[in-house]
Amino acid sequence: MRKILFGVIITLVVLFTFKYCGDKKNNEIILKENSALIQEQLKNVSKLVVTEGHFSEVFSYKNSKAIFGDLIEVEKKALVVVNADVTVSYDLSKLEYDIDEENKILLITHIPYQEIKINPDFEYYDIQADFLNQFEAKDYNDIKETVKKQLMKKIENSDLKSNAKNRLLSELSKFYILTNSLGWTLQYNENILESSSEIGDLKL
Repeated sequence: MRKILFGVIITLVVLFTFKYCGDKKNNEIILKENSALIQEQLKNVSKLVVTEGHFSEVFSYKNSKAIFGDLIEVEKKALVVVNADVTVSYDLSKLEYDIDEENKILLITHIPYQEIKINPDFEYYDIQADFLNQFEAKDYNDIKETVKKQLMKKIENSDLKSNAKNRLLSELSKFYILTNSLGWTLQYNENILESSSEIGDLKL
């Protein structure tokens, strides 16, 4: 009788051990599958988010200098028409993150900074220059530098940067949707993101 009882106990222990190991293995498989799915989503989102704009400006350039001991002032001037294509982008291939499988956390540690590129096309009209004050390479460089500063002011006052940020946040919200559906937690540095609306409040 004791042998039979002992055999039953051994059998139950073996069965429970197999069941525990099987459940643990299944959990590990699910974790691995979820981790792979998150990594695949990160890979798919790793692209360039670009917002484009076009600006046109007309500038008047004037430069004068005194010669012969301030007795004579000679000047040069030009009308400059600028058409510029502008892109504001985020390179999401530079996104940095860690995947904590044990605690089911996707931790975003770095979001790439905004990149602004200006591609201007210059057309010069009504160029006038005194013989003693001709246009030089420095003048054209000064014009380009001035134009760039003016265009940056226009970009700052436009919706271009905010539109680019909104597109970035739209891409990042995909991470929340995925992690939330898998029962994972999305975290940006020290902040746990508990809703998609909190992504819109991120300070980038």
